[in-house]
Amino acid sequence: MRSSRIVAIGAAVALALGLTACASSTPESTAPAVGANPASADAFPVTVKHVYGETTITKKPERVATVAWANHEVPLALGVVPVGMSKAAWGDDDGDGVLPWVEDALTELGAKTPVLFDETDGIDYEAVADTHPDVILAAYSGLTQEEYDTLSKIAPVVAQPGIAWGTSVEDMIRLDSKALGLEKQGDALIDDLHAQTDAALEKHSVLKDKKLLFAYIDPSDLSQIGYYTAIDTRPGFLHDIGLPLPSIVEKNADSTEFYLTVSAEQADVFDDVDVFVTYGDASIIPLLQADPLLSKIPAIAAGRIAVLGDATPLAASANPSPLSIPWGIEDYFAALAKPLETAS
Repeated sequence: MRSSRIVAIGAAVALALGLTACASSTPESTAPAVGANPASADAFPVTVKHVYGETTITKKPERVATVAWANHEVPLALGVVPVGMSKAAWGDDDGDGVLPWVEDALTELGAKTPVLFDETDGIDYEAVADTHPDVILAAYSGLTQEEYDTLSKIAPVVAQPGIAWGTSVEDMIRLDSKALGLEKQGDALIDDLHAQTDAALEKHSVLKDKKLLFAYIDPSDLSQIGYYTAIDTRPGFLHDIGLPLPSIVEKNADSTEFYLTVSAEQADVFDDVDVFVTYGDASIIPLLQADPLLSKIPAIAAGRIAVLGDATPLAASANPSPLSIPWGIEDYFAALAKPLETAS
């Protein structure tokens, strides 16, 4: 059922722009099946601006590598199979290093799993170089100048446009698709994702006008509450679709940090939060409600806490991406809405 929603995205983009996607094998027997880039050669050269300047791609890239979280989803959503991509280290349900919505996309394209770059200890430059890419996509990332310079010795690199890990889904699609010569297709993909998100929000309309705080609370240390700021894609996505920011997040809207902490003794700064969103399991709810400081927060006292199973695909989909949105946006919104519908 969920893979059919990925097909719907591809169909919408194809209908709007005449995009055709196909899969073919590279002449190298060790390489994965690579989807031919449907871009016109006439679209090149293209120049993409980013935090480290500009990158010009002089001709249509056929061998696309990606690093960091989710950048591979842009070419996949547009019918291009990367030769290499980042290995999923969190949210992987079967231990194969590929998130379920990416597995669905590869299946729909009839493609093998690309080379997986293990980035646990940083970028594996040798592995990236071994895929012989024509371009390296990293519009959503936290590339340092050194990492960018090193990757640029392998192939042209599209880095993040500004703050590390602060790229929106839309900007990731815009930059990565432009580098592929598929800018118009990327715009159509954005429109389709917006339509799906709007429909899901309408279905869970109880979320409208509610202030959700994306938090991290360590069950073994309740002395502080960590929360994600507006530059992080999790609260940033919710704000972009029209949900208001809690006052503590709005107060720090200019922060360049994606995560901040507050002492539990200042718990009253969370009084206007309608729903706490956090990772873990259901046992955290009574734990928070039993704490003498945290239990004073209205949302916690009322049980308005949305718990996303730690390291599950649903939790990973809270960091929205081109393929995770059609895969799980309805389930995600349902999880966020449930505390509002059931809390006393």
